[in-house]
Amino acid sequence: MSEQRAGHARTSRTAHSSAGKDHLRGAEEAAERACQSLGKLIRHRPEGVSAVSRNDDGWHVDVDVLELPRIPDTTSLLATYEVDIDEDGSLLRYRRVRRYRRGQADT
Repeated sequence: MSEQRAGHARTSRTAHSSAGKDHLRGAEEAAERACQSLGKLIRHRPEGVSAVSRNDDGWHVDVDVLELPRIPDTTSLLATYEVDIDEDGSLLRYRRVRRYRRGQADT
């Protein structure tokens, strides 16, 4: 019975301490939020995420975006954007750091 109460107390404390806060829960959620925010601003479709890292202010995410679809698809232009978001998922800054053809390999 005391174990049951202790488990309930831990659960209640955890739920209570995070109540009212909308902090991101991890890299996956940070990547998703960065893609959503960037997509709304630049009006291009995010293709994926190539890097996620935690920093002092929140999260740094590299988002790959389809900027110019072409036929054949291997000639489409993509770009990589660096996106910084805070602990709550609000966009702090972004910038395009690379533009490349889909079929182009890194050197």
